[in-house]
Amino acid sequence: QIVIALIVTLTFAVAGFVVGGVTLSGAIAGFAVAFALYYCMGPGAFAVLLAVFGITWIATRFGKAHREKLGIFETRRGRDAGQVLANLGITAALAVAGMFVFQQLAWVAAVAALCEAAADTTSSECGEAWSDRAYLIVGFRRVPAGKDGAISLVGTIVAIAAAALVASVAALEGVLTLRLAVVAALAGFLGTL
Repeated sequence: QIVIALIVTLTFAVAGFVVGGVTLSGAIAGFAVAFALYYCMGPGAFAVLLAVFGITWIATRFGKAHREKLGIFETRRGRDAGQVLANLGITAALAVAGMFVFQQLAWVAAVAALCEAAADTTSSECGEAWSDRAYLIVGFRRVPAGKDGAISLVGTIVAIAAAALVASVAALEGVLTLRLAVVAALAGFLGTL
């Protein structure tokens, strides 16, 4: 099992680097996260991580031309280790913790963190690209799209969809029951807010 986990997650990290989703440091951090999920929670959890990567990669590129026109596209090449660990480090830690204590709770929290990572990225990427109106979440004062702390209708809708999609993969892969997947999706969306 450890050899398969190493091969699969190393291939994933290299592929993420090749398609420009992560930098070299991001690929190394991504490998560590992917390995922790695959080894501790099983291949189903790795499938959930693949869903997060696919959803966020598509969202980042889907509105690229429009965001470039607005001058808000980030030109960096993929996510670096700090960004990968900021989004997924807690997921890896929860996967490892679940091997020793409170497995079900740890796994729900790990999937919720994955839901939040997908929801957060898609909401900001799509909200910036397609929203004319954004409002600060505190006070609801209108601000330009892309402002820290701002939310939009488009961004909120895609955040809900992303969290639901990630949680659905967790349920389909048998990582969580449907009821717990709904809990993870809701927690991930609320975490995004």
